[in-house]
Formats: sequence, structure tokens, C-alpha cells
Amino acid sequence: MYNNSIKEFTTNLSSAAPVPGGGGASALMGSVASSLCSMVANLTTGKKKYAEYQPDIDRILSGVGELTNEILELINKDAEAFEPLSKAYSIPKEQEGREEILENALRVASDAPFEIVSKMTAVADLIEELAVKGSRLAISDVGVAACACEAAVKGASMNVYINTKLMKDRAYAEEMNKKTDSIVNDVCRRCEEAYNKVLEGLRG
Repeated sequence: MYNNSIKEFTTNLSSAAPVPGGGGASALMGSVASSLCSMVANLTTGKKKYAEYQPDIDRILSGVGELTNEILELINKDAEAFEPLSKAYSIPKEQEGREEILENALRVASDAPFEIVSKMTAVADLIEELAVKGSRLAISDVGVAACACEAAVKGASMNVYINTKLMKDRAYAEEMNKKTDSIVNDVCRRCEEAYNKVLEGLRG
């Protein structure tokens, strides 16, 4: 799916196929947010008006491409994680060892969306920085990135929770939920602040 066109991806997403689903869609939104940060940085670099920020823009540009690729790769990882879970559910309930296999599959299925959630911290860092240091001519794109990042982290968290809800090991599930909650709350707060800062500047 990583190499699919947008049309192919959305066609697959709209079908009855189990993947891609919400996790893959969240990763795509996260990569859009990261890509918009890259665009704003590219439109800022070398401009005399923002010369004081040039070292920071250089740093952003040196790492944002890799970050975007890492997020995109999570589309495949999320899809791959669903396969063992699907197989686990197909095991007859009376078969010995089914519960252990299912529990392990639920952990794997929650790990991929949790990685998407975690990656949004780095994207939020870029959004916060570019809301201040990015070219004013592209500042609306920072606002769009903030919206996409918030959607990505919230969406991916749903795919964590739907799996942790079914886990028998409630201590593990609650710890995963707690870590997810913390990141989601932090990223959403920062994205909302950046969005409001951009909106205020656009509307005067």
C-alpha cells in the first residue's frame, strides 16, 4: 500500500476489505501534516526576512523527509498487524491456546497505531516551530498541518483503544491506554494552540 496512488488507496479504503482502515488513514493524515511542514520550511529557507531562523529551518529540512517516510511506512505496518489478529479470531473457541494467541495478536494490532500516535509528537514539534518561524506567505499551511496532525493522532488512538478493550491482561491494556491518552492530549493541545495562532494572524 505504501506505493499505491492516492486513488488506489482511497478505492481500497472505501471497499469492504479490512485494510487499509482507520489506522492506515490516520497514518496518511499524519504524513500529510509532516509533508506540509516540509513545504513551509522549503518556502521559508533562504529568505532574508527569516534569516534569523535559517539554522532551525535547515534542521527541519534535514529530518522532515525521513519523518514523513517513517509515518507512511506505518500504513503497511498497520495493515500487516491486522493479519494475525484476523487469523486469531478464526480459531475455534474451544481450541487450546486460542486465548493466548488472541491476546498476543491484540498486542501486535495495538502497537502499530500506537507508533502512529507517537510519531505525531515529532510532527507537532514542527508545527509549533513553523507557526512562529515559517514564511507568512505559507502560514495557512501550518494551520492545515495542525488540523491533519490532530486528526491523525486522534484517529490512530481509536485503533489502540479498540484492541486494548478486548485484552484479558487489563494491567497491560490500561498502561497502553494511559500512554496513548498522554500523547493524544499533548499533541492535540499543541496543535490547537498552533492552529489558533495561525487563524488569529490570518483574520487579524
